[in-house]
Amino acid sequence: MSWISADQALSLLGTKPQTLYANVSRGRIAARSDPDDPRRSLYRQDDVERLAARQKGRRPATTVAAESIAWGEPVLETAISTVANGHFYIRGKDVAALAKTATLEDMAAFLWNAPGPVDFAAVTSIGSSAGLIAAYRQIAELAATQMPPIGRARSVLIKDATLVVSLVASAITGARSGPVHERLATQWQRPDAANSLRCALVLLSEHELNASTFAARVTASTGAPLAAAVLSGLAALSGPLHGTASLSMGALIRDAKRHGVEAAVSSLLRQGRPLPCFGHRLYPDHDIRAPALLATFEVPKLFAELAKVGEAMSGEKPNIDFALSALVAAYDLPEDAPLQIFALARSVGWLAHALEQIETGALIRPRARYVGVPTPPPSLPL
Repeated sequence: MSWISADQALSLLGTKPQTLYANVSRGRIAARSDPDDPRRSLYRQDDVERLAARQKGRRPATTVAAESIAWGEPVLETAISTVANGHFYIRGKDVAALAKTATLEDMAAFLWNAPGPVDFAAVTSIGSSAGLIAAYRQIAELAATQMPPIGRARSVLIKDATLVVSLVASAITGARSGPVHERLATQWQRPDAANSLRCALVLLSEHELNASTFAARVTASTGAPLAAAVLSGLAALSGPLHGTASLSMGALIRDAKRHGVEAAVSSLLRQGRPLPCFGHRLYPDHDIRAPALLATFEVPKLFAELAKVGEAMSGEKPNIDFALSALVAAYDLPEDAPLQIFALARSVGWLAHALEQIETGALIRPRARYVGVPTPPPSLPL
């Protein structure tokens, strides 16, 4: 990830400084402080080049729309959350502040605009095994039988949403009742981790229009049951570029233990490879969720050194996936604990977006820009 000075950015854009600053404030160009001179700012080069390309001439709407899908301007309106000024806000409240005391149950009531408290106690029997496989199975079965949302009152849909998360929570924790973070801590036999797990669940409950949330909204826009929207989110979450990103820390940690932190970090950077779990494109300075979670437990020495050396060498700071990896190491949690936490927490956010999408009554149906074998021209009338 390359960063350039204001002069370089202005040269590429051919605009006045005020226009550059306006693009930063609107989230079109990421900015960060210059490590060598905190009074100055640096700007993400690929963002600047993307805008510069746009300004060379008005392009077809299809091209603009296609670029918007990949880290472009928002493609859907939402009143649920946004990243602004280096912070993440859920319904106008800073998530880092919410994570100090809120529970996942609190976040569900808040995100869904529920009329009262939400309880994720199990309402059906739980299988003998607990974990992600059980969660996928439970939600898939519910998706095949749950009623579609069209024509049903919001109060009834919130009951449906509560049932969906209750099934996920019961399948992952193996417990029928109690706050979800305490059920997780009990399942993993780590009672001391309960508060950190609570914080992680809140921080991960929602994150704007990420890939899994978009998948959930697309499904909800068809009129499919809420469980189907969550099933779509779970499928998207399973990818290495999303919910399992923290696993990419494994090789770096092994190399750091074997050769030392500086050697491990420099080896990656010399190969032109970015440090896994450092930096986040939505945050110009740092992913604010990471320090919020790291503050809830004693960070293992190796991770503390990786954070310090990695930032010094790359200029990027640890993100939430780094914090989840450190959490696993600190409490000796299962290797797939980050994905289980992610799936349970984000189910709440997916449902908030599904409920919002249902209210719009609109189908999300983009068009494709065909670039394949040319089609034959239309035949002329005789």
